[in-house]
Amino acid sequence: MSGVARIGRVSQFDTDRGLGEVEADGLVFPFHCTEIADGSRRIEVGATVRFVESPRFGRIEAARIESPEQPTT
Repeated sequence: MSGVARIGRVSQFDTDRGLGEVEADGLVFPFHCTEIADGSRRIEVGATVRFVESPRFGRIEAARIESPEQPTT
């Protein structure tokens, strides 16, 4: 998967549905919990994250979401 790498902040996350949003540079990127890189399926609102843009279902979503301190793979 390729895409533009960004740093953003989790602005919303619904643990029951597993859906959230990351804001970066004034843009909003939706994501599903399966895109959280550590496999935890949960993330705190307000967390700073690194992610890549990924086209999915006709829109750009956040993918490979991880802490900026984690090494990239």
